[in-house]
Amino acid sequence: MGTPGLFQLASFLVGLLFGSFLNVCISRLPQHRSIVKPGSHCIRCGKPIRWYDNIPILSWLLLRGRCRDCNTPISWRYPAVELAVGLVFLVAAERFLLSIRLDFAVSDENFADWRWSAVNIAVLGFLLIGLMVMDWQTMILPDAFTLTGIAIGLFLVCIQAIFLGPGEDEVHLTKHSLHLTSPGGVTDHGNVFLTGPESLILGRIAAVCGAALLLLMIRWLYRAVRHREGMGLGDVKLLAMIAAFLGFWPAVLSLFVGTVAAAFYGVVLLARGKAGVTSKLPFGSFLCVGGLVAAVFGNRLIDKYIALLR
Repeated sequence: MGTPGLFQLASFLVGLLFGSFLNVCISRLPQHRSIVKPGSHCIRCGKPIRWYDNIPILSWLLLRGRCRDCNTPISWRYPAVELAVGLVFLVAAERFLLSIRLDFAVSDENFADWRWSAVNIAVLGFLLIGLMVMDWQTMILPDAFTLTGIAIGLFLVCIQAIFLGPGEDEVHLTKHSLHLTSPGGVTDHGNVFLTGPESLILGRIAAVCGAALLLLMIRWLYRAVRHREGMGLGDVKLLAMIAAFLGFWPAVLSLFVGTVAAAFYGVVLLARGKAGVTSKLPFGSFLCVGGLVAAVFGNRLIDKYIALLR
């Protein structure tokens, strides 16, 4: 196995470990319990879980999905979350390796974009998988994930802004030279309206605010028409978090994908008689699915959509 293969394997294994920690967050945060104390234990007999029974995926398979002490079934959700986070980290590793291959025919700026994309996939994927499961199980999207996620996303943007190249991402007042006719006339080759760091950071803050306002408007319109709440503020914070990592248009894409997925799921439930027109759906879970799609495929899908409009 070469160096790239070892890097991918290491990334996957680290993802499994993060997935194990994420399971603790999923089980405790909606109940406002500490994720530090007590240590991992069986929810029925209370016995501490031994270290060799806490190895991601492998322990669950060896124990056949049951507690060693009381034989209580252990949900398949635990290995599924661990595997999902491991795969997200693997995708991030692939994206990072792709950015540094010498035969990857793009500019140096695109190299940097792909590397930051790899970081966003890993961090955002971890948050979205956790929120997806929590909302599906409890209809709760904890602020500890959504608001903290917004802060992390903006922090990463600030770090990215530090490493921008000279003139990169600058917004110019004009792309054409300005010929000044005053005495001692000077030719201006374009005034910088926003420097690269200003453009990147302020643009991402505007994306967060725009995404939040978009869902707040939809929420207000639904309440005005139907005279009842149709969407929680947790969904608003969730979309703002996606925008903090990816930008406004990828966040809109995640909203579109999530809405389509939720509508399809609702139709299936209606057809099977398991829901009514007033039944509540964990929309945040579907929005998380849209966020994962946007994180991995967002730029390609948006570029193809723009190409269709030309």
